[in-house]
Amino acid sequence: MREAVIVEAVRTPIGKGKVNGALHDVHPVDLLAHSLREVVERTGIDPALIDDVIGGTVTQVGEQAANVTRRAMLAAGYPESVPATTVDRQCGSSQQAIHFAAQGVIAGAYDVVVAAGVESMGRVPMGSNLVGATALSGVAFAERYPDELVGQGISAELIAAKWGLTRAQLDEFALGSHEKAARATKDGLFTNELAPIAGLETDEGIRVGSTLETLGKLRPAYFDPAMAERFPQIGWEITAASASQVSDGSAAVLIMSAEKAAELGLRPLARLHSFAVAGDDPLLMLTAVIPATRKVLAKAGMSIDDIDLFEVNEAFSPVVLAWAQETGADLAKVNVNGGAIAIGHPLGASGARLTTTLVNALHQRGARFGLQTMCEAGGLSNAMIIEAL
Repeated sequence: MREAVIVEAVRTPIGKGKVNGALHDVHPVDLLAHSLREVVERTGIDPALIDDVIGGTVTQVGEQAANVTRRAMLAAGYPESVPATTVDRQCGSSQQAIHFAAQGVIAGAYDVVVAAGVESMGRVPMGSNLVGATALSGVAFAERYPDELVGQGISAELIAAKWGLTRAQLDEFALGSHEKAARATKDGLFTNELAPIAGLETDEGIRVGSTLETLGKLRPAYFDPAMAERFPQIGWEITAASASQVSDGSAAVLIMSAEKAAELGLRPLARLHSFAVAGDDPLLMLTAVIPATRKVLAKAGMSIDDIDLFEVNEAFSPVVLAWAQETGADLAKVNVNGGAIAIGHPLGASGARLTTTLVNALHQRGARFGLQTMCEAGGLSNAMIIEAL
């Protein structure tokens, strides 16, 4: 069977998804084009060799509509003969792009492919693609789920309640994310993966000097009297600190067959080992990382203890903490250079961002196996295992 390998992975620094954010003035086409251009220039390959470009974007409306990946690819200077498509598996969109790309290589459909992602949440706000929708679910869905589903913030509160996670635990995890990301930035651990843009050289959202005392003063972010009546078990523990940041950014991963890499004289960074997708309760919504992790480990014939490093997207603190409780993963191996709470979560770009960070962290620590998983709206998750080479 053919092997799919990663030969390069890059990302932009992540900017705050606000009007005054460092990347707000960068059009999402240009934001993605920057990573697409960089991943080719670093390897020196002829972009005409690329069989496909698969990009992930969640809010595909306005400036991110009409196959933003194709426009970004052309903006990056790739030949017009190179095709491109844009996929949406919510927060896991660019991780799904990586799955599709690697699976295409393994199947023999591709020799060289770029998997990427972009989200400019400051220019194209989350939820703006829902404007004008009178109903999202239809009659049959409502019959199956007569009790209305909830937003992700409430789902995160339900997870915290179900797994008995306290405000102190959530704040401590959030603070640790910032501390790890700040240390990684200071020590230059992100240098290899970053492609500075628009004057931004490091991730903009990392808060240096935060303390548990300052986090403890923040108010609950999702308190709603109607939800409090419906879900009396919720303790309203989650604040802006224990939720991922609204962000702008892009990332790109160059994937090819091991044979093609050897032919081109390129040294692979990692082998894409195993893949899984999973679904779970759409009310809790963010818990599918648990069955997805179990599923990908089973496919690989591995145990949780065989994994050296984990990247679990920090949509909210309770997502990662509940996942660790259920899987038995050592939190000291999780998001060792910080996660989305500190670095940011540009939805469609986050999967490729996590992969870029994981590949570099494995090499920096002389580690072998990494597992990446992400929760996704609707009760979905992607998971994959990579092996450093």
